[in-house]
Amino acid sequence: MSEPYTPPEVWTWDAANGGPFASVNRPIAGATRETVLPRGQHPFQLYSMGTPNGQKVTILFEELLAAGIAGAEYDAWLIRIMDGDQFGSGFVSINPNSKIPALLDLSGPEPVRVFESGAILLHLAEKFGVFLPQDAQGRAKALSWLFWQMGSAPMLGGGFGHFYAYAPEKSEYAINRFAMEAKRIFDVADRRLGESRYLAGDAYSIADIAVYGWFGMFHRGEAYNGGARFLDFPSYRNIARWADEVGARPAVQRGILVNREGEGKVPERHSAADIDTVLAASPTPAT
Repeated sequence: MSEPYTPPEVWTWDAANGGPFASVNRPIAGATRETVLPRGQHPFQLYSMGTPNGQKVTILFEELLAAGIAGAEYDAWLIRIMDGDQFGSGFVSINPNSKIPALLDLSGPEPVRVFESGAILLHLAEKFGVFLPQDAQGRAKALSWLFWQMGSAPMLGGGFGHFYAYAPEKSEYAINRFAMEAKRIFDVADRRLGESRYLAGDAYSIADIAVYGWFGMFHRGEAYNGGARFLDFPSYRNIARWADEVGARPAVQRGILVNREGEGKVPERHSAADIDTVLAASPTPAT
């Protein structure tokens, strides 16, 4: 058993502490080296990785294209966060917070830089007038659930996920603390989905896309080395019903493949054919 930790009067950075993220986490912002981001031919340039936050944006792009919005064509470039790509000057020029995803919107007369996944979802939904209710009540519900997800994600990832799967030592207190919070978050959504088909009501919206980015990972059993079982995620029946429906959407199945490495994944996406080729080889993607 390790010795009890007594915090110093003033914290100092120990670069060796932090487990697998020690090489990329640091207490300061800004670029560590000069880089130039690649650019493709499409109106939107996405620099991301297929984590739950990254999947939100690629799902929405695929939904826009599935809805026949040709102006939503995009290039998706892989940012390998464990290699520190997010600290290159090119990436930092779009997102000073050095987190994926980051979007460069070249569809207008001047480039528009957008960072934070929720901001990107809102930017695109407003730009194209879809997946966000137009009436005041519906819009308020969708935005409330969207920002609920943005506020909840750190509890699931940096909280539960980190201490359960990645921390150098298992801490019973930390795991219990964030497991409790994760299950409370699941219960909030499960209760809502027990009274509504989708989070904002009867219509699928960017709120569902944002939440599915995270909940879909648990639903597919991909979360934190058994995290779904540990948290008894399948017991949330209303979430399961909703996740089955959302996960069955072709655009969702396409979006979750992008900016991920490995067999059956699409590290970079520059045309629909990049995803079509992978799906043709794996005709029954997980939902």
